[in-house]
Amino acid sequence: MKCALVTGGSRGIGKAICLRMAAMGYHVLVNFKSNTTEAESTLSAIQQNNGTGELLQFDVADKEDIRGKLGGWIEAHTGHHIEVLVNNAGIRGDSLLTWMTDEQWSGVMDTNLNSFFYTTKLVLENMMMNRYGRIINVVSLSGLKGQPGQANYSAAKAGVIGATKALAQEVGRQGITVNAIAPGFIKTDMTEGLDEKELKNLIPVRRFGTPDEVAHAAVFLASPEAGYITGQVISVNGGLYS
Repeated sequence: MKCALVTGGSRGIGKAICLRMAAMGYHVLVNFKSNTTEAESTLSAIQQNNGTGELLQFDVADKEDIRGKLGGWIEAHTGHHIEVLVNNAGIRGDSLLTWMTDEQWSGVMDTNLNSFFYTTKLVLENMMMNRYGRIINVVSLSGLKGQPGQANYSAAKAGVIGATKALAQEVGRQGITVNAIAPGFIKTDMTEGLDEKELKNLIPVRRFGTPDEVAHAAVFLASPEAGYITGQVISVNGGLYS
């Protein structure tokens, strides 16, 4: 069975990507940390649209949890192949660097950057054996240009962008592509506290994006037709920054 794993798949951009991956015919592994209600809602939406999937709970900020839960799933499902990995889970812990706590720094790094390493490393082995795979990393506008008050988040996302470009060169000959999607202002829980009325004036298309618009980019990069695109960062930001 061909599978797609989406970390942070219970809501927002992750949920939209899960639904699109299911529509492509993948058995979707919906990863979540603690919000079982939202995760079950995502799985239910997949099933209502004649797709298949299952919940896979683990904390992407905890390497031992990743190894135990995801590693255990891989060992127990030898007939299943994770062809698509979407590293989407992320958090913010905004503060000016002068006042940023150790916990704000390490928490954002563990969830946004270190999770890429531990999750991807586990999935990559089977992709290389099968000589096919699609790795899609959801980064951010902050990782491209930096944002004040987000030194931790900007550093983490910039790190994933660098890792994307490096890994793409390592595994290209095995038929595996590695790309990143950098959303701008998207209507999700992470942007609820922002002043949309004021910020949309900075965006050439004069609006925030939707999770589904990001998911469309992910579906394209996950498709066989995108096999000659790797090591790239696709911006989905309404023209705000390119």
